[in-house]
This record gives sequence, structure tokens and C-alpha cells, in this order.
Amino acid sequence: MKEISLQHIKDIYYRELQYLKDGILNSKNPYHFFCLSTSRDNYPESRTVVIRDFSENPFQIFFNADFRSPKAKQLIANENCTALFYDNIRKMQLRFNCEAVIHYMDKISKAKWGKTPLQSRKCYMGHYAPSTVTEFWESNIPNKYSKKDPDRVDSERGYDNFSVIKLMIRSVDVLALHHDGHIRFQVCKNKFLFIAP
Repeated sequence: MKEISLQHIKDIYYRELQYLKDGILNSKNPYHFFCLSTSRDNYPESRTVVIRDFSENPFQIFFNADFRSPKAKQLIANENCTALFYDNIRKMQLRFNCEAVIHYMDKISKAKWGKTPLQSRKCYMGHYAPSTVTEFWESNIPNKYSKKDPDRVDSERGYDNFSVIKLMIRSVDVLALHHDGHIRFQVCKNKFLFIAP
């Protein structure tokens, strides 16, 4: 039977943080996308979002969202949420227990907007709020930009709907799947705890 030490799980943890950092810009990294779960009327709702930034100290994950979207409204009503990352090739799962803070029309959102490519900016220029029921299919991108990027001046209209969501991480549950015994542990306030898989 294999033996897993405290140093072993620390090595796994810090390795996965490096994968998270790589996932910010590397769209081929499975951690580029993650599942965000929020609460609406005591029911869970989940969706896939894109990691945009990550910091270890303070321990935070960032993603962008349309301020009109249900996820933004849900996080305003209840800041408690979960972020789930999974790498199907390496069989690694990271589950973060978080508290969300929404940056809208502030210095942080303005700085992130300034770095947002024109191609992405048009996603925030839609006439409808995300999840609005429509009579027929629409891309929710201005027609004149369906085949091209907006010019920088016109793209600024999208800033009215743009927000940056910061997830302040309380704890992380790490699960490494192995045929000869899964490895699971929790990290909370720099304390490492073995957890039964």
C-alpha cells in the first residue's frame, strides 16, 4: 500500500496552483474553464466561466461577467459560491469554497476593461440581459459586429454591462484520482488536512 505524507500533498497543492496560473492564458489547459455554482431561491445553479486572473496572496480567483446576468444578481444576493476545476486528463479536481465580490464601475473593472480585447468587448454590447427569453434566436451581439470587431470608441458602450467578479477563497478541497487509491485533502488558512476520498 502506498504512503502519502504531508509533504506529498503540499507538493500536489503547489503544483496545481501553477496549473491554475497557466490556465489564465492557456485555453488548452482544462483549468482555463471552471464551473461556478451559486444559489437562487435556495436552489443551486451552475455554469461554466473562464478564469481571468488568480493570486495566491491574497488567495483569489477572478472572472468577468455581464453585470445584468443571473449569476451576478445571485452573487449580489448571496456572496457564497463554489468554483470547481477539473482536469480530465490528469484526473485532478479542485473545489474552492468562496465569497464573491463584484467590481462594477470601479477602478478594478476599469483596469480589466482596458485590457479586454475588442473581440471580447462586443459580448457585453448585447441589447438583452443574459438569460432574457426572446421570441426567436439572436446572437445578442450588435448586427454590425457579427462578422467583425467593434472599433474601440463604440466598444466602450459595453463597459456599462461589464463587471469583474473576485472570488475570495476560504478553503480548497483537492482530489487526485488514482486506481490504487484516491488522494484527497483540504487546505484552509494554510493548514493541510487529510480527507477521506
